[in-house]
Amino acid sequence: MAGCSSITGAGARCRAIAITGSDYCHAHHPDRAKARSRAARKGGQRGGRGRPTVELRAIEGKLEDLADDLLAGRVEGGVATVLVQIRNAQIRAIATGLKATEQEQILERVEELEALMEQQRKEGRRGA
Repeated sequence: MAGCSSITGAGARCRAIAITGSDYCHAHHPDRAKARSRAARKGGQRGGRGRPTVELRAIEGKLEDLADDLLAGRVEGGVATVLVQIRNAQIRAIATGLKATEQEQILERVEELEALMEQQRKEGRRGA
C-alpha cells in the first residue's frame, strides 16, 4: 500500500493511502476533483439524517392539534381544510427533496464507478 505523493497545504506529505493504480489518495487525485467539489457543495445541506423525520413528526403533531381544534369548534371546517392542504404540500416538499438527494447520490456513485471502470480499462490496455 503506497502513500499519497501529494503535498498538503501545511507543506507536509499527505499520509493517506493512495488509490490502487495511482500516486494520489481520493482527496488529492486530480480526476476526482469534480466529485470532491460536488460533495463539498452539498455538505450540510440536508442537515443530518434525522431532520426529515423530525419535520414530519412536527407536521403530524400540528395535524392532530388541528383535528382537536376542529372537533372543539375552535376552527372552522373551511380553514381546517386549507391548513391540511398546506401540511400536505409540506409533506410532498419533504418527500421530493429526499428523492432529489437520493438521485444526486446515486448519480455521484454511478459517475465514480464509470471513472473507476475507465481507469481500469486504461490500465488493462497498458498492461497488454
